[in-house]
Amino acid sequence: MTGPRKKAKGFTLVEVIAASVILCGAVMLVGRVGTQAMTGTKLNRRYEMATSLINRQLSLIDYIGIDAFIEAGESEGESDDLGYSFTWYVETEYQEIDSLYLVRITVSWAEGRRPYSLSVDTMFNGIIPMEEETGETTAQ
Repeated sequence: MTGPRKKAKGFTLVEVIAASVILCGAVMLVGRVGTQAMTGTKLNRRYEMATSLINRQLSLIDYIGIDAFIEAGESEGESDDLGYSFTWYVETEYQEIDSLYLVRITVSWAEGRRPYSLSVDTMFNGIIPMEEETGETTAQ
């Protein structure tokens, strides 16, 4: 006579394989999220560096004045910030209203094989010529 069978304690092979697949999927998902976060952080750092370069150029234009900046003729260049290469370009356009200039600064760089750029537009006051300032004309 055999008595009631005692149920064995433990997991079956199917349960172990299912748990392993779920665990591997979770680990891969966490790894992918971490990789994407690092890539996004790196790209955000490049945008911060480009913004810093634009701020430096705007500060220079503000310090020397838009008229002197245009006369100097330095409207493009390269910058190596922390070993990374950026190219910047400044475009100015006279608005013919109260001696206003539209200034557009564009910074570009490459991340791998993909190009990126950041552009900022602002307005600066130029120096009003003396005859416009006093309302006098030179032809009499």
